[in-house]
Amino acid sequence: MRGLYLVTPNWNDTERLLAGTEAALRGGASLVQYRHKEAGATLRLEQARALLALCRRHGRPLVINDHLDLCMELDADGVHLGGTDLAIEHARRLLGPDKIVGASCYGQLALARTAQLAGASYAAFGGFYPSLVKKYDFVTEPALLDQARLELALPLVVIGGMTPANAAPLVARGAHMVAAITSVYGEADPEGAARRFGALFAMDRA
Repeated sequence: MRGLYLVTPNWNDTERLLAGTEAALRGGASLVQYRHKEAGATLRLEQARALLALCRRHGRPLVINDHLDLCMELDADGVHLGGTDLAIEHARRLLGPDKIVGASCYGQLALARTAQLAGASYAAFGGFYPSLVKKYDFVTEPALLDQARLELALPLVVIGGMTPANAAPLVARGAHMVAAITSVYGEADPEGAARRFGALFAMDRA
């Protein structure tokens, strides 16, 4: 797991959502998380099904935020959950060993440790910077990544107000993926925005 971790915005317009997502996938987004905190069940199913078909065409995984039942109904590639060990363990047991089970660990290394033991596929830390979408009542310090790299055998995802510029030092500290919403979907050129995030990892490999 490496590169841009694309998280969808709360858009009810499915065609607009698909167009922005496809542009980002053309730009090299590595993974898509379907997250719509305000959608009802019918819209959520419609959008998740359409996004899964799109991701399949591009050979990229789709994970579903929170809704394990929807992930199982669609046979999506995985689920993203809060960082409690019971939720992660439950999802892993139901989904089996091959699906992605992501864990939000906020700014807490202890949550990441328990998530890893419970079978998480990656640990997501944040927010590192002020976000237009997700409101955090804490700030995650970049130094957390240094310790996480030493203690965890999981890919590390960073989130919260990410732009290519402010994500660069976090990638340099070992972040495997950068999660972004507004810095891709809010741009006039989502494909170009995705490429700029991807370039951070090309530089990291150089």
